[in-house]
Amino acid sequence: MAPKSAGSAKSPKPPKAAADDPLAAVTLAVGQEELLADRVVRQVVAAARAADPETDVRDLAPGVLQPGMLAELTSPSLFAERKVLVVRQAQDLSADTVKEVKAYLAEPVEEVLLVLLHAGGAKGKGLLDAARKAGAREVPCAKLTKPAERLSFVRGEFRALGRSATPEACQALVDAIGSDLRELASACAQLVADVEGTIDETVVARYYTGRAEASSFAVADRAVEGRAAEALEALRWALATGVAPVLVTSALAQGVRAIGKLASARSGMRPADLARELGMPPWKIDRVRQQMRGWSADGVATALRAVAEADAAVKGGGYDPAYALEKAVVTIARAARSR
Repeated sequence: MAPKSAGSAKSPKPPKAAADDPLAAVTLAVGQEELLADRVVRQVVAAARAADPETDVRDLAPGVLQPGMLAELTSPSLFAERKVLVVRQAQDLSADTVKEVKAYLAEPVEEVLLVLLHAGGAKGKGLLDAARKAGAREVPCAKLTKPAERLSFVRGEFRALGRSATPEACQALVDAIGSDLRELASACAQLVADVEGTIDETVVARYYTGRAEASSFAVADRAVEGRAAEALEALRWALATGVAPVLVTSALAQGVRAIGKLASARSGMRPADLARELGMPPWKIDRVRQQMRGWSADGVATALRAVAEADAAVKGGGYDPAYALEKAVVTIARAARSR
């Protein structure tokens, strides 16, 4: 068999950078979660300056990188110093600049670390594909939209900070702070700095009870769980911090209806099928299943009547909305023990 000619041989595929190597020639941060993307940038800069304290960092705001600039920014300096070049919103680069970046990816400069922050998606996909084909180190930075993802994030924060936190504490922190990762990360750091030993639910409540309890859904959760005293405390705090009474009745109605829906659902259904039939996410079904343990059919009916009366009262049918809500909360909490 005749040997293949040198011209027919395929060029070797560039090796893919290790996901944990911040000194990779090209790092690709993909996603729209700013906190995670900023952490990728800080990690690369820290690693570069650990290797060379004189590292020059150029963090380019969106729209700054224009045609012709990349060659200038990546050209070797007289003193052969290391550089970190951060390109934000790479999906918005002009066509001419994208061509230059693609050409650079084929032959990156040895002393330059290029960090591309790309939102992902269809816009600018050509550059995204080119960076991946060139073997760039890729770090996912997608927004954490699911409660379970945010819970995992909080657990990871405590692990990274070298501290342990109970599952209940992590869940309480997510419930208190919400979906903002920067605030969640800041809360984890504050608790670690201020508290010794294992961080538990009591500690989280002491620091963040004002934010957690001001939620109308926190009132509803405690009421349907039969925790009357805690539900009343949460209600009074919510009203004191400006939560509209109509939001509380809405949350109470949703909480009671969810229990009624799950109680009347067919037994033996798979979790995914159950979630579709009831119109609830799987995580909520798990929570409602825990809340409904003390409920009876009569209890659900009683609670729904209490909610309807409170709703009418807060919408102008009563003289004291706060009293109407307190009465409804106590009735619901008692109904939660009706089995």
